[in-house]
Amino acid sequence: MPFLIDTLQLKSFIAIADTGTFGQAAEIVNRTQPALSQQIKKLEEQLGCELFDRSNRRVALTPQGELFLGYARRMMQMQWEVYSRLREPDVEGEIRFGTPEDFATHYLPDVLASFRMHHPRVQLNVDCQLTLNLIEGFQRGEYDVILAKRDPQRVKGGTRVWREPLVWAAADGYQPEKRLSLVLPPQPCIYRARALAALDRAKRSWHISFTSPSLAGTLAAVRAGLGITVLPAHMIPEGIHPIRKENKLPHLADSEVALMKKDELTNVAEIFAEHVVQSLENIKT
Repeated sequence: MPFLIDTLQLKSFIAIADTGTFGQAAEIVNRTQPALSQQIKKLEEQLGCELFDRSNRRVALTPQGELFLGYARRMMQMQWEVYSRLREPDVEGEIRFGTPEDFATHYLPDVLASFRMHHPRVQLNVDCQLTLNLIEGFQRGEYDVILAKRDPQRVKGGTRVWREPLVWAAADGYQPEKRLSLVLPPQPCIYRARALAALDRAKRSWHISFTSPSLAGTLAAVRAGLGITVLPAHMIPEGIHPIRKENKLPHLADSEVALMKKDELTNVAEIFAEHVVQSLENIKT
């Protein structure tokens, strides 16, 4: 059988890999579950291997599936880059973009570099701030587009572009004390609010030993053994590890990042917003 694959097959495969279920993936790609299953079956027949282990309630990637996932994301990204480059090759203008610093540091360098490479005549002004400052600035008209952390149960609006679990984290070898020492960003910060609310509900004693508005400052303090912190599960660097369940720390709800844009955007800002959404969709882990 010749290897022919379309965008919908790639999107379907990536959605299943990201969600772990055919049902949720079907909702994401707007297909019925039987149709989705048929697509994946055809893809597996073309590749001559199974991409998913279906023996448990949540499906998991096989070794061949993990290998193909990297290629699938790259194919989707290349399709988007070609489309963007050919559609608007000569756009120019200025974009005011705001983003949380930790998210920008970990996920956005390649996204922003790709946009600049394909649209060199666009002036991109990036401002890294705490989420509440970003939202207030956005409401005052200081930004065209922002990425903002939010509690999905309380704050609506915008386009969700990222969601991942939060975990308690500490330096390698650090043992949390009975009265927890915390390293957290200053107010206002959703990580700080989630941490303190969870500890108070669990009736755990705590004090804040170090406060830093930057991710670099937070990580430096944690590595120095000044306390524990809260990090997205996929942003834990070398020298720091998630705190295991035996420490009996309370569960933290997932974090969510949404893209918000002005009601009336310039053409170039619309292209940039679409680039961010598409690029983040393709690099989700």
